[in-house]
Amino acid sequence: QVQLVESGGGLVQTGGSLRLSCVASGRTFSSGAMGWFRQAPGKERESVSTITWNRGITNYADSVKGRFTISRDNAKNTVYLQMNSLKPEDTAVYYCAAKAAIIGPYNYWGQGTQVTVSS
Repeated sequence: QVQLVESGGGLVQTGGSLRLSCVASGRTFSSGAMGWFRQAPGKERESVSTITWNRGITNYADSVKGRFTISRDNAKNTVYLQMNSLKPEDTAVYYCAAKAAIIGPYNYWGQGTQVTVSS
């Protein structure tokens, strides 16, 4: 049974930084992808950033480009999201997700971690 556990959320002031981590257990991902998604109150969940396990190809939402960096440690089955220059509009619950193939939906999800950016 695959489990994804996020950590690193919290409260930070505008302009501050946080680093989210997501550890996957129950399966070793040698292909497919992992990603970070977020959902703010009253809004739909959106993709923030994704990375492929095999080649490390990354993708970012326009709203976070230049501020967020996704990375992975294949040996630790862990994905990170370094978030710099945080803005109040980044406030949301951040979810880690994984899939075993490049195509298709993300079918494994973490429980989420709250990120709050105060103005």
